[in-house]
Amino acid sequence: MTLPDFRAWVFSVKVFSAGLLALYISMWAGLSRPYWALATAYITSQAFDGATQSKAIYRALGTAIGAAAAVAILPNVVNSPELTVLAIALWVAVCLYISMLDRTARSYTAMLAGYTVALIGFPAVDDPAGIFEAAVSRTEEITLGILCAALVSGLVLPRSAAPVFAAQLGAWLTSARAWTREVLRREPRAVMDTRAGRLRLASDAIALEALASQLPHEATSSPVSEHSLALLRQHMLMLLPLLTSVSDRLKAIDGTEAAAALQPVLDDVADWFQADAPAPEDAAILLARLDAFEHSLREGDLWRDLLVAGLVERLRELVNLKQDIRHLRANIETGGPLAAPCAFQYTAKAREVRHRDHMMAVFSGFGAFIAIVMVCAVWIATGWQDGAAAAMLASVACCFFATQDDPVPAMIGFATAAILGVVGALFHQFALLPRAISFEMIALALAPGLILSGLLMTNPATAAIGLGTAVNGAMALAIQDHYSADFAAFANSGLALVAGVWIATASIAVFRSLDSGWAARRLHAQNRASLALAASGRGSESGLELAALMLDRVALMATRLSKQPPDKSALSATLLREVRIGINVVELRRVRRQVSKPARLAINQALAEVARHFRSDGDKPSAALIEAIDAALAVCVREPETSAAQHATLGLAGLRRALFPTAPDPRLARFADERAVAA
Repeated sequence: MTLPDFRAWVFSVKVFSAGLLALYISMWAGLSRPYWALATAYITSQAFDGATQSKAIYRALGTAIGAAAAVAILPNVVNSPELTVLAIALWVAVCLYISMLDRTARSYTAMLAGYTVALIGFPAVDDPAGIFEAAVSRTEEITLGILCAALVSGLVLPRSAAPVFAAQLGAWLTSARAWTREVLRREPRAVMDTRAGRLRLASDAIALEALASQLPHEATSSPVSEHSLALLRQHMLMLLPLLTSVSDRLKAIDGTEAAAALQPVLDDVADWFQADAPAPEDAAILLARLDAFEHSLREGDLWRDLLVAGLVERLRELVNLKQDIRHLRANIETGGPLAAPCAFQYTAKAREVRHRDHMMAVFSGFGAFIAIVMVCAVWIATGWQDGAAAAMLASVACCFFATQDDPVPAMIGFATAAILGVVGALFHQFALLPRAISFEMIALALAPGLILSGLLMTNPATAAIGLGTAVNGAMALAIQDHYSADFAAFANSGLALVAGVWIATASIAVFRSLDSGWAARRLHAQNRASLALAASGRGSESGLELAALMLDRVALMATRLSKQPPDKSALSATLLREVRIGINVVELRRVRRQVSKPARLAINQALAEVARHFRSDGDKPSAALIEAIDAALAVCVREPETSAAQHATLGLAGLRRALFPTAPDPRLARFADERAVAA
């Protein structure tokens, strides 16, 4: 086991200080449950200042909304325990559903609005007349804990995520450059150009996004534009299907004269890509050479010409993408607006596209609803005096770990931590605190256990145990502005805390636990549905918007597939290829109105077959699909050489290559001759 480093100790002492500050102010102000302020400081505190600040804002807002909802809802149902349970459980479920649809820090607003009603409502069952005072008190205590955590995080040795982000981005770019070199030089023993390499790059991009989202909220670094961060994320993800497409085209033309003629350009692009800060004029020279090579085509086999033309276009996009990533990286490091627009253009709408997983959100809300109802059923059936504590902890635990496919392992850790927290609270309550005659002595008594919990929170493997021990221990200890101890009451309350989390964990294991492989396959099915809609003309009108949505799902799938055994992660081989299919489909929809009627009808027929394929359950494309694509190609190559005809032909060629990589080449040379005569 690795011992905690200096940063871990600093974080633990800071969060302990924030908790003590919140506890002291709560006790000084005479709040009814000051220990909630202490627990909230631990819940809110994060390793980096930006994460703490951003979550603090949204948590405070969510607490206020939850308190208002509790005052509005509970007086109408408090006379019926069953209706009270259903109302609170339904509110938590709906808020959790809304929270799950937003993968930014804003999601904490809905989450806090959900379980704040549980924190206020369940204890108020025995005192419905005091619901307003309870709501105000809980809001004050929770908000105080949030503010103290944000204050200490921002003022005392604030830790910026910028250096970590820069280091991880540099490592990601190094891997991307290695993959690019292997693809362009066609190295026989490629390391990055593998399924595992692609999955690692995609999942690392998601991890980088989580760090990047904290930068705009930090006061310790230069102002960072969220616009630049969103563009960088899109460019990083778009690099993956681009390199996959380049690799596929190079394999298709391997051994031809065009491949040999293009190799010097490929070598120069590979060398230019390796430079961390290449001169801008070098990119212009490379683009000019690619333009010149494209103009030298149509001297031989037309199908090979189409593959090479598509390859040249992908290389041009690759050069533009590399330039943009370098500019965006520099902009993020220095702050301020972008000096120039991106060469590889994205629409404003495409930057904001994110996959919203409604089914997972429904599962999470339903699992929380069932867990809360089950805990409350035990509470009502047994007449448990402290059953409210069990219901509160069940609500909190279900919300804490809802974003995980299988939250059960983390919840088990949290439930185990509840036992540790209660045992630690027992020792403090009856052995240490009776001797504490001042706040300073209370702080000294709490220090060992809470600082140890903070150290555990700095390690991802033990974070749930550390957080659970601190939160459950603070709640079980129930520190007030005066000392009072009743072993029977303490035991009853402690048992309720532990039982609530364990019953919720058992319920989630039955109704909510999902396999990460199943989640990845479902995301892939949604990608196929998006492709079917796009091909049938009912999906996104922007190829980059569709690509953004699909790439977002690819990144989400990559984090799941990377956890699967190699024999169960074969799905990853098709993900990036389908992104290119989506871009080609939308491009065909865009240009089909600008070509002749025969070409438009042929393209429509090909798109109809594409839609039929992606609506079906089978992965193997039908013979009717390749026949429709070849027929459309045969018509489009006869078209006058307009920009629309060129894009239509290249789009069809890209579809054919992506869907039928091993099929014999279509015979298009005679159509090229006919077009030359017609011209």
